[in-house]
Amino acid sequence: MSGTLYGVGVGPGDPDLITLKAHKVLQAAPVIAYPAPLAGDSLARTIAAPHIPAGRREIVIRMPLDPKRFPDRTAYDDAAGEIATILRRGEDVAVICEGDPFVYGSFMYLFSLLQDEFPVQVVPGISSLTACAAAALTPLAARNEVLSILPAPMAEDDLRRHLQRTEAAAIIKLGRHAPKVYGVLRELDLLDQAKYVAHATMPGEKVQNLRDVDPADVPYFAMILVRKSGIEP
Repeated sequence: MSGTLYGVGVGPGDPDLITLKAHKVLQAAPVIAYPAPLAGDSLARTIAAPHIPAGRREIVIRMPLDPKRFPDRTAYDDAAGEIATILRRGEDVAVICEGDPFVYGSFMYLFSLLQDEFPVQVVPGISSLTACAAAALTPLAARNEVLSILPAPMAEDDLRRHLQRTEAAAIIKLGRHAPKVYGVLRELDLLDQAKYVAHATMPGEKVQNLRDVDPADVPYFAMILVRKSGIEP
């Protein structure tokens, strides 16, 4: 009998925001796997650190974070092979990722490679979407509003088109794309309806009106929340 592959969301950054179920899985799984940059610490591992018992075997999935090379499927192929060997021995493996595994989560690549052979359980986590909304004290959407999640790397014309037709938007993966996004929002006269949140729930969290932000100095872990209407009871 094979082991179970767990995809575990560990939340947006604050270790206290991990779910009870995620904590339970991390306490029981003999093997923990997680993505990490080519050099340096894994954010997912750092978030989960207080909840991982000593002595667990760990698989570090190192990959380049250069947008031109991400995701590096070779790294996931190699990790899937290593994880499959462990699962075939009957041991469980918990793959942790920041936020939620299926909301732009890295786990989905391993899931696609392993789901046909092994049992899989996904433990949802608090995503950066809800964390940023809470930090900014800004509802994502209300009543019949349509919420659009827009990756900042998309083409400028596509970004403009989506923003023109949606009532509310969360623009993610900002980083070097922030000047482009800022320009589109200014063109659409939406700067005053936009909130900026960086490093939500983490040390150094920053919440500002977007108009007050320098778009040339925006990290990757930042988000813009836009609502075209006010809050109605």
